[in-house]
Amino acid sequence: MLVLQELIKPGAYVKKGTVVAEFDRQYMLNRLDDYRASLDQTDAGLRILKANLEVDKKAHQQSIQMAKAEWDKTQLDLKTIPVQSAIDSERLKLAEEEAAARYKQLLSEVNYKDVSQQTQWKMSVLNRDQSKLELQRSEANAERMVVRAPMDGVTVMLTTFRGGEFGQIRQGDMLYPGQLYMRIVEPGSMIVNAGVNQADIEVMRIGAQAKVRFDAYPNLELPAHVYSIGAMPRAGGFRASYVKEVPVVLKLDKLDPRVIPDLSVSADIVVAREEKAAIAPLEAVFTEAGTGKPFAFLRRPSGWERRPVEVGLTNNVAAVVLSGLRPGEVVAAEWPIKETKK
Repeated sequence: MLVLQELIKPGAYVKKGTVVAEFDRQYMLNRLDDYRASLDQTDAGLRILKANLEVDKKAHQQSIQMAKAEWDKTQLDLKTIPVQSAIDSERLKLAEEEAAARYKQLLSEVNYKDVSQQTQWKMSVLNRDQSKLELQRSEANAERMVVRAPMDGVTVMLTTFRGGEFGQIRQGDMLYPGQLYMRIVEPGSMIVNAGVNQADIEVMRIGAQAKVRFDAYPNLELPAHVYSIGAMPRAGGFRASYVKEVPVVLKLDKLDPRVIPDLSVSADIVVAREEKAAIAPLEAVFTEAGTGKPFAFLRRPSGWERRPVEVGLTNNVAAVVLSGLRPGEVVAAEWPIKETKK
């Protein structure tokens, strides 16, 4: 959980790049200082290692030069063998062999010394690079805790559960990972976040026309269209939800100066259309037993007349009557007590 340390006021107009929120990042800044100190220490160690390797290399070269000088000296001593005793001559030969062997050994160690020093240096450089990456990652994490506006728009605060009730998110609130807390809305292009019953989502299509009505303005109706349809239903809340809803986003095709973000609305989405047809309440359309043919009871001066009808598109409240009825005719919403026989 993270604490909102700073938060811009709701309804404020912000420019792209403006700081709109900042989370408590003191712990992250402390870690950042630790990583900086660790990197400085690693750089200092790298410089010390470079100096030590150079000293070791020079010392080895000096040892080779000293061994070469010692070998040259023993070779000069060999020239005195004719005037030396047998024992001294043997000692001079052994000294020359020992000096030659030491010189050759030191020469053979040069390549191994170079490989060893290069390995130590590369390992130290890798450790330094790792410290740099950790520092960069910590800087990026600290920067992510300062939230900037990705575009120009108006800030809209969402709600959270606080003190046993829902309230608008404010400075000092603790937010869970992944919790939405703010939207930045561009007033020139507004959307409606809606939910559609899972039983109706099959007939929903992207691009379908819709009409949006506003609770704050009963006489206001704006055209819209389906912009996107969610791939998964909404997650359940505190109690089990047996009828799921699928999120649908509508985009307003026309704007009104009275429309501001976060208003409550209702929407009718057109999934099919029938032009110039009579519409009857669904409960006014009956079906014959056995044949299943639809009919309706039409009001006549002499009583109720049964009339066959042809039904087109239907929803859960009304049906389109293609033939058999005309607009303005009165039909029965329930089976009449007495019907007129034709």
